[in-house]
Amino acid sequence: MMRKIIAISLLISAFACKQGGKSSDKPTETINIGNEIKTSVSSKFSIEILDDTAKDILDSDAEITILASGFEWTEGPLYIEDGDYLLFSDIPNNKVYKLDAENDTITYLHPSGFSGDSFTGAEPGSNGLLLSPEGELVLMQHGNRQVAKMNSSLSNPKADYSALVNNYRGKRFNSPNDACYDTMGNLYFTDPPYGLPEQMNDPEKELDFQGVYCLLTTGELLLVDATNTRPNGIGISPDGKSLYVAVSDPEQAIWNKYSINSPGIVSDKIKIADATHLVGQENEPGLPDGLKVNRQGIIFATGPGGVWIFNPEGKAIARIRTGQKTANCAFGKDEKSLFMTADDYILTVDLK
Repeated sequence: MMRKIIAISLLISAFACKQGGKSSDKPTETINIGNEIKTSVSSKFSIEILDDTAKDILDSDAEITILASGFEWTEGPLYIEDGDYLLFSDIPNNKVYKLDAENDTITYLHPSGFSGDSFTGAEPGSNGLLLSPEGELVLMQHGNRQVAKMNSSLSNPKADYSALVNNYRGKRFNSPNDACYDTMGNLYFTDPPYGLPEQMNDPEKELDFQGVYCLLTTGELLLVDATNTRPNGIGISPDGKSLYVAVSDPEQAIWNKYSINSPGIVSDKIKIADATHLVGQENEPGLPDGLKVNRQGIIFATGPGGVWIFNPEGKAIARIRTGQKTANCAFGKDEKSLFMTADDYILTVDLK
C-alpha cells in the first residue's frame, strides 16, 4: 500500500498515546503544486522562541513541512540512517510505515503490535520504535502487551517477533508505550494502560499500577517507579545521570526527572515542568507524550499544541507549534532536523 507524500519536497537526509478523539479544528488551505492538489495546515504552524538560548537550536522562521498525512494516529518515529528513511507507527491500523526518499510511504510491518485474530480496543498496534545496540528493531507492542524485537533484518522486514519481556513478576504488562536505551544497553520503558481496550477498567488488566521499568542487559527486569499515573515518553540525559519521564494524565500533566544511581535504580524524583503552567498552552490540544533528549541535554517534549523544548532543568525555551495533538518526535541525521508525529500527520523542521 502506498500513499503520496504531501510536501513540496522531501530530503530525508536534510530533515534529519493519543489522548481523546482526533482534532476537528484543522484550518486547511488548498495548495496547487505541479499537477497535484495538496492540503496544508501551515496556518497553525509557528516556532516560538521563549528564551534566547533556543536561538542556538532553531530559527524562529524555520519552515515546518508536512511530509505525509492520511493516517489514523501516528506515533513512534524512528530515523534509520543506514538507508535514509523514517519508520513510524500507526497504532489504530496496527501498522508500521516506512517514509523513504522516493516521496512515498509504504507499509513496512502489518501487524505491528497485535498478532491475534481480533482486538476490541482502539489502539492494537505498536507505539514506540527504537533500535537495539545490535541494530535490531524493537517495538512497544500494545495489543501483544510486550516489548518485542523483529526477527528479521531492517532491509527485509517481517511481522515475526520475539518478546524481550512481557510481564512483571508473572503479571502481564498493560501496554508498553515508549522506551530508550542507555549507553550500556539497558532498556528503560513505560507501561501506561492506553493499549488496553478499556484502559484502567479493562478486565484483563493484571497490574494495579502503571510502571516505569528497566530491562538490564542481564535479562533482569527492575521496576524503576510505580507511582506515576500515566507514564509515557521517556529519555536519558547524554551523561547518563538523569532519566526523564512524561506523565500524560490530564489531572497530572507533568514531566519528571530522576537521578540515575545505577542501571534501573533512581532517586531524587522531581517535577521539572507542568503542562498546565506553560505560557500559551491554554486551549491547545494534547498532553505530555513522547520526548527525546539531544546531545546537548536539551529535551524535545511533545505537549499542548506541539513540541516544547526544555533545558535540562525544565525551563521552556521554545515551542514548535503544530496546533495538533502531537504524540512524539525523533531527530534526523546528525540532529539537524526533527520529525514529529502529529495526529494523522508526519511533520519535519530543520534544526541548527
